[in-house]
Amino acid sequence: MVAVIGDIHGCYYTLVELYNKIRNKYNSIPIYAVGDLVDRGNHSYEVMKFIMDEKIQFTPGNHDYMFYHFFKDPTSVFARSWAFNGNEATLESYENHEDEVFEHIEFIKASPLFYNIADCFISHAGISESYSGVFPADFRQNLESAYPYINNDYREDRGVLWTRNDLLNIGKLQVVGHTKQKEITLVEESHAVYIDTGACVGNKLSAVIVHDNELVDTLEEKTHLNDII
Repeated sequence: MVAVIGDIHGCYYTLVELYNKIRNKYNSIPIYAVGDLVDRGNHSYEVMKFIMDEKIQFTPGNHDYMFYHFFKDPTSVFARSWAFNGNEATLESYENHEDEVFEHIEFIKASPLFYNIADCFISHAGISESYSGVFPADFRQNLESAYPYINNDYREDRGVLWTRNDLLNIGKLQVVGHTKQKEITLVEESHAVYIDTGACVGNKLSAVIVHDNELVDTLEEKTHLNDII
């Protein structure tokens, strides 16, 4: 059994309250996050520090990779895109923590693009249906055979950082963020659950509890206004 938290986007105070709800109800289970830890909300630095201090495992989102590339590869498409995707709030949150920027971005880069664990498959945007016919024919029985395609395509529109396509049924539950929903949304056809519920736009931060590829519980925290105002 695991908990997975949706896109946080700098909403630190909301994150702390949701984390406490998870721990109060499920004291010892592992906690994951689907990325987009930074940008848009006011407290990206505090979110990154909390994720590291509490040892929450996460898959980087496209916003996290834009943050990384802005400092490490400023001519890349990731870096150039960041200026149009809410970077001002992130840079402001690090104004008094410049010595920790590189520690945090290296932590982002060291995190895997996905977790294929017994309970589910976790990534930021999910495995697109555009991989149908691309993956080896037996990939549902041997998902590791799809790993090279997933890892090589992280810059592409269909990749697990970016896709807005319908998701491929991979034979186990996909838990993803990236595409905002008003509520946690389970799509049975693709066996995928979307958990970005728009914390950064004033809705709420959500988490799912998953066991053996089944959604068993949901938790949520209304966005705290001091995270976005």
